[in-house]
Order: sequence, then structure tokens, then C-alpha cells
Amino acid sequence: MSEIEKPLFGPECFLNRELSWLEFNLRVLEEAENCSNPLLERLKFLAIFSSNLDEFFMVRVAGVREQAFGESAPQDFSPDGLRAMEQLEKIATRTQELVARQYRCLRDSIGPVMSEQGFHRLHCDDLDESQRVSIDRFFRERALPILTPMAIDPAHPSPRYHNRGLYLGVRLEQRAGLGPKHLFAVVQVPQVLPRIIAVGNGLDGQYPFVLLEDIVATHLGDLFGGFEVQSWTTFRITRDSDLELLEQESDDMLRLIEDRLKARQRGQAVRLEISSRADESFSTSIVEEEDLHVRERYSEVYRIDGPLDLTALWEIHRLSGHENLHDRPFIARSPRTLPRRSGVDLFSEIAKRDILLHHPYESFDPVVDFVASAASDPRVLAIKQTLYRTSGDSPISRALITAAESGKHVTAIVELKARFDEANNVSWARQMERAGVHVVFGFLDLKTHCKVSLVVRQEGQALKRYVHLSTGNYNPTTALLYTDLGIFTADEQIADDASALFNLLTGYSQAHQWQKLIVAPIDLHRRTLELIDEQMMRARAGQPSRIFAKLNSLVDYRVISALYRASQSGVPIDIIARGICCLRPGVPGLSETIRVRSIVDRFLEHSRLYIFGPDDNAQVFLSSADWMPRNFFRRVEVMFPIQSPELVARVLHEIVPGYLKDNVRARVLDSDGVFHLLSPQKEEEAFRCQVALLEESRAQEPDGLLALDPARRLLSPL
Repeated sequence: MSEIEKPLFGPECFLNRELSWLEFNLRVLEEAENCSNPLLERLKFLAIFSSNLDEFFMVRVAGVREQAFGESAPQDFSPDGLRAMEQLEKIATRTQELVARQYRCLRDSIGPVMSEQGFHRLHCDDLDESQRVSIDRFFRERALPILTPMAIDPAHPSPRYHNRGLYLGVRLEQRAGLGPKHLFAVVQVPQVLPRIIAVGNGLDGQYPFVLLEDIVATHLGDLFGGFEVQSWTTFRITRDSDLELLEQESDDMLRLIEDRLKARQRGQAVRLEISSRADESFSTSIVEEEDLHVRERYSEVYRIDGPLDLTALWEIHRLSGHENLHDRPFIARSPRTLPRRSGVDLFSEIAKRDILLHHPYESFDPVVDFVASAASDPRVLAIKQTLYRTSGDSPISRALITAAESGKHVTAIVELKARFDEANNVSWARQMERAGVHVVFGFLDLKTHCKVSLVVRQEGQALKRYVHLSTGNYNPTTALLYTDLGIFTADEQIADDASALFNLLTGYSQAHQWQKLIVAPIDLHRRTLELIDEQMMRARAGQPSRIFAKLNSLVDYRVISALYRASQSGVPIDIIARGICCLRPGVPGLSETIRVRSIVDRFLEHSRLYIFGPDDNAQVFLSSADWMPRNFFRRVEVMFPIQSPELVARVLHEIVPGYLKDNVRARVLDSDGVFHLLSPQKEEEAFRCQVALLEESRAQEPDGLLALDPARRLLSPL
């Protein structure tokens, strides 16, 4: 089937991808609005909403914009029928609504609660004498040596504003000395300094703070001596930041990525955020300089009634000493089937049986131990590992370096194109290369997104292979914040497939006959359609059938079309879609048997779980892939089976029912593309899936202490 083949169903049967994503970000915002969440968690969701929106504009809006305005850009086919310009107009309208709602939430809902808890944003005019002295000292000692005032006139061209950098635009009038009578100038707010500056020690339970841009604005006269400040405003530009590599030739992908990372700061502007109080001349001059679009039905200018860039709220969220304002902490339990005593031989345990891991409820430590033990085990001869998103202090990467330095054969497939983690991966790739790790960067035109670790061990006269497969990254930090599923196995057929997968990634080897792993772009799309069609045929034959899919995004129109056909045949279908869903559920004659829900809660729902068939005949798979064209055709992905009857039963009877039972944080999608938050009905018990799993962890680990929340830090002291 051609990747550009038009769907059999009309555009009215599909929801727009970009608008569906915006509705996902609304669900994030709703968690900030939810007064039952602790205060600092509500601030976290406001910050996530902003960072999500930044990435959306840098990648998705930039791509649609190129289609709409690029002279030779191809018009991507959209199953919902919207042309690129129509999408941009709808995106802009909806984004303006959501951003206004975000700031109302901060001002009217969260703001009063912050004040009750002692968090007060002050302006410099509000400070008492001692606070003003401290702020002045902070400016002279910490800020002034960094700041660079930049005049803009024919002799001083406009600077290239950094992507997502925060700037002050200033109107000045000369009092004496050099320069024109009237001057426009800019100052970048230093990104190397904290955005939120405390003006108290917190000992009295009060935590007043000042924003860094307010401090800089108060001292503009010191930066522009000889001029009087007439007015100032804050502004921020978002740029196209997708790394386009497919058409580029390079003998060194590592150097190519490094060069493109530098270019990211200079991409085409796609959005201007500017204070709502700024006069029109400020925004007009920036719009003209950056070639932004301002039309009657489409504007790339967003006027903000409040502080720009609310990702700064992370600095308050990370405060120490406010556990009562956070989610209740807990410690992840040991995997159920692993002995809890120290000194356990992980390889012997895997040899006995497959082991299922459910993060973050079960600890990620065994995954780290798997690689670290292999690195130090003299019987281990080789380690092969994919790395998509690594942590800054990656114990996995360090273990691979240790293994290579001890003489083991170590291969790491490092995906340099992992969006916004490129710099981190480049750094680890350099370090591993120096240590003797065979570092491979996969394919130029395909991202390596699968999560696989393979250990080859000498046991007696034979070699035995051990495999870890997962839906999530080899990143201990995100393993504390994302829900993911993985397995350890010593199954020979899976080990054969894993070895063949690494041979494909390192040497283009393609002769292998896949036994249990289903790999993209080779056959994942075809097999997914076949699995759906098998359930359709069962239903048509009057046999029990079922499809369950838990994923991040459902976009591929051929898969959606197959689900529609299965629904028309009577197959019960449940979809748990955290983010985008382009399928319309519950449409008479089309999708009556399809139910779609989304859960946005404390942890990011990241696991991909697919079930085909009723309980007695269910085929259960985990995967690194969503049902999106990019996962099927532009990435190396793996879908792998859960084979152990015990583990299948756990998935079918413990994990899946919890997601379908949630009536507190679950939202149900209607046929118009709107998600509705569920609430317990009369005489119905409230059930929150993530809380239930947490309580199970606490029951098994009664002495559990703080484990899942990253280290918090104080507001920046003066």
C-alpha cells in the first residue's frame, strides 16, 4: 500500500492532527486548573503547557507554515481535508484562546493560592529599603557584567534574536552625549541566571520574589547612560527548530548534527510573544524584521497579559522544604518477580523466566543493573545497546564506557536526531568513542527509536544471550516520571531477532527472517493492519473479538480506516490515547464500537500496549511505536510480544482494567473531537488508575521515602 494512498473514508471521518494536539495540551492545562492538585504540581502543569507549546510551534507549526508560505514546499496530504493555510488559521485561533486561559488560571486561580502559601511576586517598586539594596547589589554583581545593551540604528543592525530567548525592547530619548535623539534598543535577559530571584530567606514562611526581567528593566538607566527610558516591554521569538537532514550530504553525521544545532538558533521566526501593554510600534518593528505574518484571520503575534515564558515556574516547583505542596512521594517497588535480597544474579533470574517491568511503579534500577552487571561480569563478551534519549549523567552510557575500557565488545546505536536531545547525545557519543565503544548513528533518513539492549554471555561451552526490550528510553530520570513497560527475556528466538536488528542497524544486514519481533519500517505497518483485520474476520464469523491499544498518538489514516472497518464488523475497540487522536469514535455506522479515552495525571502516560483478541486468545504486544506514519515508515521501531501466561494475565487482568476503570483523571473523546473529563456517577466509587498503582507500591514498600521527584532546589538566593 502506498504511503500517500488516499483513504477510503471521507475527510469528515478524521480529526485534524494539529488541532487534536492542541486539545491534548488543553488537558495538561486542565490539570493546572484542577484545585485538587497540590499547588506546586499545578505550577508544574502550567510550565509543561508552555514548554509543550514551544515545541509545537518549533516543529509542527513551522512545518505547516512552510507548506502554506514556502515557494516550493509540497502540500502534505491531510485526511481531514484541511489545507495548510486553513490549519494555520485554526491553530492560531485556538492557541490564542488557550494561552488566554492559561494566564487567567495563573492570575485568578493559582495566584491567590500562591499568596496564601507565602509566594508573592513583587515588582521593584514594591520593595522595602533592605530588599532594594539587595536587588541593587544583585544587579551590580551578578547581572550587569553579563548584560549587553544593543542599540538598533543604521550603524547597529538588529541582532538575531535567539530562539525562545527573553528580551527587553526599550524606547530611549537622548539627554546628552553620543547617539540619535530617539533610539530603539534591546537587552537579552541572561539565560545563565535564575529567572526568579528571592528577596527573603523564607524563615517567616513568606517567599517574596522578583522576576529577573523586572530587575533588569529597573536598571535600564544604568545600561543606557545619557538616555532617558521612555518605555520598555518584554518579547520572545520562537523559531523553526526542526533539523532537516534528509537532503544533506556529510561524511560525518556527528559533525553534521553539531552544525545543525548551531543553526537552530537562527531558524525562521514562527511566533512573536510580546507583552500586552507594549505599544504597537514595538511589535510592528519586530514583525517586519522577522518577516512574521499578521493577517485578519491569522496572526503570528501573541500578546501576553503576564510574564512571558511560564516554563520559569519550574524554579518554584523545585523548591525544597514544601513537601505538603507536592504530590505525596513514594519509592518504586522492586519488580514483582525479582527477589529483593541483595546479591541476586540478574542473569540467572532472567534465564528462569521472562520478567515484566512497569515503571515508575517498579524501579528502573534493574535495567541499569542489567547493563552495569554486564559491564563488570568477566563472562560477558559483548553488549549492544540503542540509545535514543539519555540523561545528563547517564549510568547506562557510563556502564558502556566501563565495559569497553575492560576489553568487552561494546556497540552503541546513538540516535543523534532525537529531537531536542541532540546535544546530550552528541556529548555521550564523543565520550563513548574515546573509550573504545563502537558508536553507530543508525541511518540518515530513519530515526532509531526502538529500545533494545542485548548482552552476550559465556556460560560453560556455549554463548547465551539476554535481552531487554522497552516502550521507554534508557533514561533513569524520565523513568521516574513516565509510565513505561519493558521485559527481560532469554528467549532464543527473540535473541536471534535482537541480534539481527543490531546487524541491520550497524551493517544494513537484511537477510534475517524475523521470528517474534515486528520491526518498522520493514513490516510493522503491514502486521498491524493484519492483526486488526484478523479481529474483523473473527467478528464477521461470529467469534469473540477485541482490540485494545494504549499509545501516545493515533494518526495513521490506514490504521484508522482498518479500525473503522473492524468496528463496522462489530469488534469492541478501546483506545487509550494520551495525545493526538485523529479517529472519530462513536459515529453511527462508522465507529459505534470504538471508545477513546485519555489519561493525563501525575505521570506522563508513555507506554504503548496493544492487545488483539479476547482474553483466552489475546495476543499481547509492547512497542516503541505509536500508530503514526513517522513510526511506521520513518523510524526503526520494534513491537514485541509478551509470551509468559503469567505476564499476559497480569497485563489483561491488572494493568488494562485500571486504565478502563479510571473515572477521576480519564477523559472520553466524543465524535466532535472534544474530550470530556469523567467523574464518579451516583453510588460509583472514585477510581484513579495511577493512584491505585501507587498505593499498591506503598503497600509492598511500607518504608517508602521520597524517590520519584527529581531533586528540588531553592529559589536563587541574592
